[in-house]
Amino acid sequence: MSVATSRVIADRYELSTLIGQGGMGQVWTAYDQRLDRRVAVKLLRPDKVAGQEADELRRRFVRECRVTAQVDHPGLVTVHDAGSVGEELFLVMQYVDGADLSDHLAEHDPYPWQWAVAVAAQLCAVLSAVHAVPIVHRDLKPRNVMVKQDGTVTVLDLGVASVMDTDTTRLTHTGSPIGSPAYMAPEQAMGGAVGPYTDLYALGVLLHELLSGDVPFSGSTALGVLHRHLYEPPLPVRRLRSEVPPALEDLVLRLLSKDPQHRPASAQETYEQLLPLLPARGMPTGAPLDPTRPFLRPHAPWPDRARTPATQPQAAPAVEKPDVAGAVDEVKRLLGEGRITQAVDILGSILPAAAAEHGEHSPVVRTLRKQYAATLMDDGQYRRALPELRRLADERAAEAGQADPQSLRFRYDAAQCLEQLGEPAAALAEYRALLPYYENQYVAGDPEISLEVRRRMGHLLLALGDRGAAHDTLARLLHDVERLRGPGYPMAAEIRRTLQWLGQVRG
Repeated sequence: MSVATSRVIADRYELSTLIGQGGMGQVWTAYDQRLDRRVAVKLLRPDKVAGQEADELRRRFVRECRVTAQVDHPGLVTVHDAGSVGEELFLVMQYVDGADLSDHLAEHDPYPWQWAVAVAAQLCAVLSAVHAVPIVHRDLKPRNVMVKQDGTVTVLDLGVASVMDTDTTRLTHTGSPIGSPAYMAPEQAMGGAVGPYTDLYALGVLLHELLSGDVPFSGSTALGVLHRHLYEPPLPVRRLRSEVPPALEDLVLRLLSKDPQHRPASAQETYEQLLPLLPARGMPTGAPLDPTRPFLRPHAPWPDRARTPATQPQAAPAVEKPDVAGAVDEVKRLLGEGRITQAVDILGSILPAAAAEHGEHSPVVRTLRKQYAATLMDDGQYRRALPELRRLADERAAEAGQADPQSLRFRYDAAQCLEQLGEPAAALAEYRALLPYYENQYVAGDPEISLEVRRRMGHLLLALGDRGAAHDTLARLLHDVERLRGPGYPMAAEIRRTLQWLGQVRG
């Protein structure tokens, strides 16, 4: 039953009806008094959990709000505002008039296969834009997808849903990763590195459910479901519905491959395989909530988006003496206020002028470029940060040698970018190349990095499906962490949970 209230958030958003509730938050329909429009408001209470977990929840919520707001695509819910009131965090989003995909499926049984294709194709368009940021949704499922009255599909918030969802499991509490077990890819179930390939697996589960009426793997416990994801082949959908085209069945099976490398390479490639199955151009029926209606091909992914870095800010107009010091002070102020996107633009615009005045390899320009790369990473712009970090690493190594700690740190950050960009094999290769330097006592620097590199290697091996090597890597790491830091060290506890989870699922 809905609950009504007259509470106003941030002197602007009048809460109307409670439409969803989780362990730490609520979702309301609300009224934007300033712009005279209906919105959806999510409220989160980090104080419901203790200590560092509350701080992490708050940090993650703020980051997800900011990053989600940067994704520009009509198939993704629009973020209007975010902030805090007392102990509560709030997120204000576009109100979507329609039905969530789970209800839509329940109301149309069996779900027309042409509708399933149209939904999946629209989701590919959204995922293509999301993965280009890059963001991994991690929790794609029918409850996080809305079908609007005009048939267009809207994906709800990225990651914020998993903060609040009651059926979400957390690595910090149970040894299992964030996500919903029925839609969870094997690498995600094992706590491995996730990437665009993880969302494609969830898309395969969703497609299977639309076509057959049920998810491919179910069970009475989360562990049982995850074990089936890891070891059981899915039932081909044509055995359940013979009218499903063979090409569609083949695509679903590819999306549900246990090994991420056997799935389609991208959401773009998945869309292209769906394209021949989409309805031909013609006059829409006019019926509401028909997902085939949008297909005059307006929602096709943008092929260049996933391969081309985001538009670079325009260089500052040429001036005789650019105010580099003033720009640096302004960047510090903006970063202090959390306005990272503006700081990135200023750094990007001042660099050409600073290089012209001081020289490309001057200490001033080198410092600005380091700040630029670090700020790009903070802003989640890993595709733009990667070449900057590689350039800094190469230049420093040429001056001070391959074992130079600063050069190694740039390479370490570049490897993190590769992880975030969904390139686990390349990231693993970079970490493997770095590890001997960090394990050599000659290298000065943070001794924690060698342990962290090994931890990341273990998670990447899980993502690549090499669970035996991942187990060996993490088991040796646990022994060393306990010997060096003691059994109560946080990393040791995390590794033990992952190994226990790995052992349970393998068993």
